[in-house]
Amino acid sequence: MTNFAIRPTASDDADWIEKFTIEHSRASFVVAHSEIYYPHELHGFVAESGSDCLGLITFRFDGQECEIITLDSVLENHGVGTALLEAVAAEARALGCQRLWLITTNDNLHALGFYQKRGFELVEIHRNAIERSRDIKPQIPLVVDNDSPLRDEIELEVYLGDDHPSKH
Repeated sequence: MTNFAIRPTASDDADWIEKFTIEHSRASFVVAHSEIYYPHELHGFVAESGSDCLGLITFRFDGQECEIITLDSVLENHGVGTALLEAVAAEARALGCQRLWLITTNDNLHALGFYQKRGFELVEIHRNAIERSRDIKPQIPLVVDNDSPLRDEIELEVYLGDDHPSKH
């Protein structure tokens, strides 16, 4: 287990966050549900070990909801992603958010497993949403490394409060 610390991102982190996003997303922005997001302009947390960045999560608030925009860990299976996710959930709860949600893609089986193990539930499949995203971000490939077609967005959520819809 690697020792690391989690801290909120600050305005002077914008340059390296932009470079980090380009390295992990092929552009300085990401597209989800046909919206453009610039991670270096969003709220975030970084996992650090000394001066090394081990991971980054960015998110946005909308009323009583918090949407995770990006989560990248450069050190897998050491608790970095989980710690970043927990930091966002704690901040969202503190601000009165009831729902934490995100979008991933149909090919990202690793992410689907990661989030479901941490209590997220599949909410909706947005069929062929990636075609619309490619109009905005042509760098999005048609097929990914595991030869899966990159085509659909999958929405996942976890409720942070007591008012979960399944209880009604």
